[in-house]
Amino acid sequence: MESFAVIFDMDGVICHTNPFHAKAFEHFFDKYKIPYTEKEFEEHMYGKHNSYIMTHFFKRTITGEELAQLENEKESLFREIYKQEIDPLPHYLTFLDDLKSKEFKTAVATSAPFANLKLIVDELKIETKMESLLASENVTQHKPHPEVYLKSADKLGVPPGACVVFEDSFSGVTAARNAGMKVVGVLSSHRKEELPPCSLYIHDYSEIDAERVLDLLKS
Repeated sequence: MESFAVIFDMDGVICHTNPFHAKAFEHFFDKYKIPYTEKEFEEHMYGKHNSYIMTHFFKRTITGEELAQLENEKESLFREIYKQEIDPLPHYLTFLDDLKSKEFKTAVATSAPFANLKLIVDELKIETKMESLLASENVTQHKPHPEVYLKSADKLGVPPGACVVFEDSFSGVTAARNAGMKVVGVLSSHRKEELPPCSLYIHDYSEIDAERVLDLLKS
């Protein structure tokens, strides 16, 4: 029997974390006296890897040990703020159970550090339902490069054309499309006009089920 897979981004897709990342970055940038605006967050923070974010806001290249130190500081702040607030997008857990009942392989592929991924999958108790968990440490090239999605498909043993990705950001949708996968745009952070074309758009998981994912793959 042919295998199919669903791969989830995490921030804005499994949980609506972006407001809490914004809060963490506000504290972080205030400490370093770095100016920022909400518009800049939308364009240069949501869905981006920390190497890009730090370089953009500090207005100089941030790499190596300095990046590791700043990233750890900001992400520790995020986890401290978010750990009491963890809540999946509406109907996500029901949708995941529906996928597993139909024998879909499932995965998470995020640009966030593994510690953030672990925090969320542990709280939601979904680690055993995922055949692959990949975070920023697992790739050398970040979204919009397709590496994390191609690695996920390889780990799942499913060809890219048999995968559907759930994404909420411009760079994430682009990465999934670059991997040759169908994409469902999750409109938690952006309007559909702000994303590259997707096969389908949802506001939450009450609008989709496993049968509709199968229809997407077969279309």
